Amino acid sequence: MTALNASTRRVATAVALAAAAAISLSACSAGQITQTATQVSAVNGNYANQGDISLRNVHVVYPNSEEYSLEPGGTVALAFTAINESEYQAERLAKITTDKAASVTIAGEPGERIIPPQTALAAGTLNATVVDDGEEIESKIILVTLNDIGQDVYPGLTVPVTFSFERSGDITVDVPVDAGPATDRHESDKSGNEGAGTLAEIAGGH
Repeated sequence: MTALNASTRRVATAVALAAAAAISLSACSAGQITQTATQVSAVNGNYANQGDISLRNVHVVYPNSEEYSLEPGGTVALAFTAINESEYQAERLAKITTDKAASVTIAGEPGERIIPPQTALAAGTLNATVVDDGEEIESKIILVTLNDIGQDVYPGLTVPVTFSFERSGDITVDVPVDAGPATDRHESDKSGNEGAGTLAEIAGGH
């Protein structure tokens, strides 16, 4: 078992928490996330494994700015961590699709979606370095948005989202929509933990 495989869950949690926090905090600089970051309440996220890819903490982020909205026709941010567990071969995220939005935008150049062996790609924040068990793992960070969403993208429900990778193929995940701290929930068996909080609350102190 490789060092990355042994710490996959802790790495994924730390990266995804940073991703959620930094969407609304574009002024924050890149930094490091220690193991203590995994001790805060987890956001609602699902996971999937296929080929060399492990998808972790996949969720629609609860909006906390005017740029994002869960109203039909609005735009929401998608958060996730994609870990390439291969020791030798790079992977590339080709596209992301869902029938619950008119389109999905992956910001940046296609080359930024390449995931070298034993590294991660995370959505929703600035470049960050994950520190786990004393090991630094560089993670590429991108912004992914679902545009012109339908009425089914609602807190507590799940949205089918397909991640297409060049080597690992298509991975479809039932993605929970984060309900925030006070929103009434439509309960789903993949809604995850309660009390995720807003992005600002997760960030805390910035």
